[in-house]
Amino acid sequence: MSGVETVSVQPEDAGLRLDHWFKRHYPGLSHGRLEKLLRTGQVRVDGKRVKSGERLEAWSAIRVPPLAPDATEARPKPAPRPVDPVEAERLQRRVLYRDEWVLAIDKPAGLAVQGGTKQANHLDAMLDALRFDAAERPRLVHRLDQDTSGVLLLARSREAAQRLTAAFRDKTARKIYWALVKRTPHPPHGRIDLALAKGSDKVRPAEDSDDDGRDAVTLYRTVDTASRRVAWLELRPLTGRTHQLRAHCAFLATPIVGDGKYGGADAYLTAEGIERRLHLHARAVVMPHPARGVLRVAAPLPPHMLRAWKALGFDPKDAGDPFEDAFAEAL
Repeated sequence: MSGVETVSVQPEDAGLRLDHWFKRHYPGLSHGRLEKLLRTGQVRVDGKRVKSGERLEAWSAIRVPPLAPDATEARPKPAPRPVDPVEAERLQRRVLYRDEWVLAIDKPAGLAVQGGTKQANHLDAMLDALRFDAAERPRLVHRLDQDTSGVLLLARSREAAQRLTAAFRDKTARKIYWALVKRTPHPPHGRIDLALAKGSDKVRPAEDSDDDGRDAVTLYRTVDTASRRVAWLELRPLTGRTHQLRAHCAFLATPIVGDGKYGGADAYLTAEGIERRLHLHARAVVMPHPARGVLRVAAPLPPHMLRAWKALGFDPKDAGDPFEDAFAEAL
């Protein structure tokens, strides 16, 4: 039996339930044994007692007590499902950038990055379609919500994954999002510094009594407005909490259009050209390339957001160069 370990949650495991994480990394550990370890506080996340259904965030520290040698023994895995040729071609057409280290795709809204209990169709199951000439299957290094579109980076080797995840962990990666929100924020640009805690099915503002409250910071600026009914925001998260942008926009009383989870009925517009879908898009990523220079990738608006922009008279060019730090001047 080994000693106590502290294991960091990698970005590809962010969002997993704790019991699913153990099933993935310690497949020989039974669920009953895990529950006992949790009840007795031998397994903890970021030093806190948690339940098996706890959703994990990237870089959280999991305390793993001494386990029997067979806990890490892998059970035979089923052969991966072959990727449908039509799906593979459709995914390959969404490649924005590719070199020997990195692959970037324009993830469509509605496609989950990883599978779940009721999620059979997801990107992780289709990564073989994006192998191209690489010896290894591409690896996820960060995530986007299922209903969020835009730039998603993949590493084409283990070494590339280590370097890219280090950039996200060390906050040398800059991510820019576009969102359509109800009303206009006051002030029109600023900094949201609001810690978040996990609720039953979504995050909420943390209180002093919350043991699981985590710092969350977002910069925002208003690019354009339409009759004060809606605003086009550019968002830059400085931290990477689950649903951070959605919760922070709702906190400003400007919920993202189509986000019923955080904005309720107030998040929907009854206007021609505005669909009842989440209007949140990962517009661009700027970060150190794992081998050389700087990696810059941008994704165009998805069809439903482009239709909204046209209906509201917004011009995507008005945001300026996606690779310039517009927040430096705005703030």
